[in-house]
Amino acid sequence: MKLISTLLAAALSFSAAPLLAKVEVGQPAPGFSLTDSNGKTRSLEEFKGKTVVLEWTNAECPFVKKHYGSGNMQAQQKDATGAGVVWLSINSGAPGKQGQLDGAGANALIKTSNGAQTAYLLDPEGKAGKAYGAKTTPHMYVIDGQGVLRYMGGIDSIQSADAADIPKATQYVKQALAELSGGKPVSVPVSQPYGCSVKYGS
Repeated sequence: MKLISTLLAAALSFSAAPLLAKVEVGQPAPGFSLTDSNGKTRSLEEFKGKTVVLEWTNAECPFVKKHYGSGNMQAQQKDATGAGVVWLSINSGAPGKQGQLDGAGANALIKTSNGAQTAYLLDPEGKAGKAYGAKTTPHMYVIDGQGVLRYMGGIDSIQSADAADIPKATQYVKQALAELSGGKPVSVPVSQPYGCSVKYGS
């Protein structure tokens, strides 16, 4: 009976987990259409021809706080957008879940955190997050000008919530952008994402 109960519990926990797509580096990035914090519809297609960074975010997550509290995320956003890269922050938190924001809340957050993303996108139904298989906040993706996924994983190489680790870590997103800009292949195309789980509704 104990074995049956354990198996049943495992099955229930599995069925309750969101069904995430399996995306692959070197393949076309999934398209999406989401509303930004200003109420404007934005799509991946809109940025065709440009390198795009996708950053899954949740401001209440300690791992996100690590990179925003230290200024690391904003500095990378500024460097990237200054070089013509499009940086999209995406919140796939469902209504009522930790870190979920509406447009006004997102704009207030951008102002207080000095965010420098191109746009903050709202994905309350989790459609874009599940299409990309986004598991954590932050979970990072880099897409080239041809719409091909070139990097996915963590923002850096040290999986901690301690800001003191940032200077010691390899900044994977920054490295990928520099390599793409230089016409080189991305040397670390996939890494293990780390952070809080994305707060999907189902």
